[in-house]
Amino acid sequence: MDKRIILLVEDNSDDEALTLRAFKKNNILNEVIVARDGAEALDYLFRKGKYARREKKNPELVLLDLKLPKIDGLEVLKAIRENENTKYLPVIILTSSKEEKDILKSYELYANSYIRKPVDFIQFSEAIRQLGVYWLVLNETPRGL
Repeated sequence: MDKRIILLVEDNSDDEALTLRAFKKNNILNEVIVARDGAEALDYLFRKGKYARREKKNPELVLLDLKLPKIDGLEVLKAIRENENTKYLPVIILTSSKEEKDILKSYELYANSYIRKPVDFIQFSEAIRQLGVYWLVLNETPRGL
C-alpha cells in the first residue's frame, strides 16, 4: 500500500505538538512532514533545497496555517494552485484566524476547506479525527498527484 503523507505547515511548535498528538489519539498513523514556514513548504512541494531528492509523489493532504514566516499561507496556497503538479492537491486551511478576509481569500484561491483551530484540545482532537476520516479515508483524489 502506498504511504499517504500529510504535509503540516505550522510555525507554532505548540500547535504542531497538539496536531501530532491529535493524530496519534485518533489512530491517524500517516507519516507527517512538518514545514515550519511557507518557504520550506514550497521547497518540499516543488522538490527544492533540502527536499530536491525526495520522491515525486505529492502528499495526500496539506494542512496549512495562514500566519507563517517567510511566505504566508495564502501565498503558499496561490503557488500550489498555479503549479500543474499540485493544483489539485487537497489543501485544508488550519488556522486560528477568524478574519473574514482570510476565509474569503482562502476560498478565492481554491482552498478545499477552512478550519479554525479550536482552543480546547478535545474539540481540536475531534476536528482532526473528522478531517482524517474524510480526507484520508472517504475522499477520492486523482491518481498520479
